[in-house]
Amino acid sequence: MRILSGVRPTGKPHIGNYVGALKNWKRLQDEGHNCFYFVADWHALTTAYDETTQLSFHTREVMRSFLACGLDPERSTLFVQSAIKEHSELALLFSMIVPISWLERVPTYKEMKQQLSDKDLSNAGFLLYPVLQAADILIYLAEGVPVGEDQVYHVELTREIARRFNFLYGEVFPEPQSLLSIVPKLPGTDGRKMSKSYGNIIVLENTRADLEKAILPMMTDPARKRRTDPGDPEKCPVWSYHNAFGINEEESQWVIEGCTKAKIGCIDCKRLLLKNMLNELEPIWERYAKIDSDPHYVDDVIEMGNMKARTFAQETMRRVREKMHLMF
Repeated sequence: MRILSGVRPTGKPHIGNYVGALKNWKRLQDEGHNCFYFVADWHALTTAYDETTQLSFHTREVMRSFLACGLDPERSTLFVQSAIKEHSELALLFSMIVPISWLERVPTYKEMKQQLSDKDLSNAGFLLYPVLQAADILIYLAEGVPVGEDQVYHVELTREIARRFNFLYGEVFPEPQSLLSIVPKLPGTDGRKMSKSYGNIIVLENTRADLEKAILPMMTDPARKRRTDPGDPEKCPVWSYHNAFGINEEESQWVIEGCTKAKIGCIDCKRLLLKNMLNELEPIWERYAKIDSDPHYVDDVIEMGNMKARTFAQETMRRVREKMHLMF
């Protein structure tokens, strides 16, 4: 299956990015799928068009994290969105056939306007975000798109756009399927949605000491005000982290019984989480250091991935122009 997905470079990648996306992407790569993964720098402009001074730095940081998490440029095509101008060309052509009503009914359009009420989101780029996203997906003829539940509607809209184009001009595009992440979204350290604006994220590139500082004070089940109070793991943000970082059956039973019967304290539970997180994250931190030993490696990967993606995108656009009877 040809896979396509991307990450916006809005800051240094955090644990939520890793669990919700990058970990799953590596699994799809290792299963032998034809994977295209990109840094969605144009998409970052839809909500932060006035905050671009760090955009190129964060773009490189996201690619660096792709590599540290085990994405292999020999097996996956890793590239930067803005380097492939064909994305914007296809988005423009799609915008000619997409009714505005389709865009206004996108659930995340209203939700993001409410959540980011301090920002001016009246720009056309924000409204057209799903059209550019459809172009990102369809230009590589992707068959599967790994997404969280909040992005499923975007893939459904992409399918509608593909159907409309194929009906009007002839078959070019497949109708991609949503590949839901097998791990739910991680809450922030305070139990709320993980967000840089809340200051409750845990950055992916970290140290043992700093990870401990982030995990040990984490909010737990409010019912456990004292160690002797029983709790419910399902109401505790730490339990979501346990499920994301490979808790085994024996450990799971220890946590459930210890929490519900007040046999263990929350710190005991968090120290088990730290052990499992370190087992998974320390190899990633080591890869970050190895990547940094060659100052040209990340840029070389970007250049190679851009070339591969551009070649594919150019062929798709050749077919699109032919179907639409465009002269150039």
